[in-house]
Amino acid sequence: MHCYESVVNYLSWGMLLAGLLHLINHRKAQASYGRHMKPSTPAIMVPARVAWFLQEMPALLMPLLLMHLSRQYSTMGRAILLKTFCLHYFHRTFVYSLLTRGQPFPLSVMATAGFFCLLNGFLQGHYLLHCAQFDEEWTAGYCYTIGLVVFYIGMAINIHSDYILRNLRKPKEIVYKIPAGGLFEYVSGANYFGELVEWFGYAIVTWSLPGFSIAVFSLCFIGPRAYYHHKFYTEHFKEYPRFRKALIPFIF
Repeated sequence: MHCYESVVNYLSWGMLLAGLLHLINHRKAQASYGRHMKPSTPAIMVPARVAWFLQEMPALLMPLLLMHLSRQYSTMGRAILLKTFCLHYFHRTFVYSLLTRGQPFPLSVMATAGFFCLLNGFLQGHYLLHCAQFDEEWTAGYCYTIGLVVFYIGMAINIHSDYILRNLRKPKEIVYKIPAGGLFEYVSGANYFGELVEWFGYAIVTWSLPGFSIAVFSLCFIGPRAYYHHKFYTEHFKEYPRFRKALIPFIF
């Protein structure tokens, strides 16, 4: 398949712009789902497990579909795609979504997230399969090695933090408690921190505009949410440790 470089550039810069706009528009309030869901907000609700499964699935299926339909593609790009991007979304689709004990989602939030995952799946998949130029020595380079190590460390932090959050609740229980253990001893959003580390590791591995675009978008999207989670804890729990940061240990 031909590399549609202009499409890749438009989508990458569009993702960066969307991230910055989201950062600006959500300085004072967060997207209305989870603990930030407004009781008075009229919406069609979708069970959390169904919502997470349906919205994450396109990001996994799109790269796999591109591999299936392509007669020729970069074998190195395919390997990186499967080791990082597809691995992340396989976990989000088939593990995280089936274990989560979160509250129902508004249908509009699920649809928006699903559309983003579809575009992102196409962008990352098409770039790595048909546009990226990796030579035979790429796997011996610093970007590849360091990026993979950072990605897997971030994924481990994310999975462990989700485990801690999930076990704060009993089945069908809708309460919020102070998380403890792991990186939650230092930051309120340890799960978000882990995901950010993942995506910046991915950006280093690919060393590409699409890779950095998803990393920066995630920072713009997750950063404010982590801040408002931190604010929620400090406002609702007097015993909440004041030394904890919102997102990045010892900094923010």
